[in-house]
Amino acid sequence: MKLADTGGTLFAADWLEQYAAICFRRAAGGNGFEVLLITTRGSGRWVIPKGSPMKGKTPREVAAVEAFEEAGIKGKVGKKPLGRYSYVKRLDNGRDVPCIVEVFTVETTSIAATFKEQGQRQTLWVRPTEAGGYVEEPELRGLFAKLDARLRENPPDIA
Repeated sequence: MKLADTGGTLFAADWLEQYAAICFRRAAGGNGFEVLLITTRGSGRWVIPKGSPMKGKTPREVAAVEAFEEAGIKGKVGKKPLGRYSYVKRLDNGRDVPCIVEVFTVETTSIAATFKEQGQRQTLWVRPTEAGGYVEEPELRGLFAKLDARLRENPPDIA
């Protein structure tokens, strides 16, 4: 569902705030980079790890927690957000609520053997240029393109 599809209820509801992680790593053979996609537990759509604010945690800390809980990713979180995207979240009560998601990069250093949501989601590592073809949110596609340009321009020194 797109924001425009929510019609008259779009601005009647409060916006939810969420924080997310675009996890990346060097591709096999050291040729470029890959980003991580995971499926939602409900519909099985391809997304990135994300979640709601957590008491006592900064937005970048929330992004790190979500990356670990949802995909077992440990890594170096960017100090500043890469950007934001919006989508409509369907709540358990059936109500649609617009969400703004602030996205941080996570330079993957390791993947845990066990983690909280293991077995509940599928994971897929793809090139940033391919990731946009898997997700529904146009703004998220733009963030993959932005990260791809940034990695080409100034690649981090990771194995």
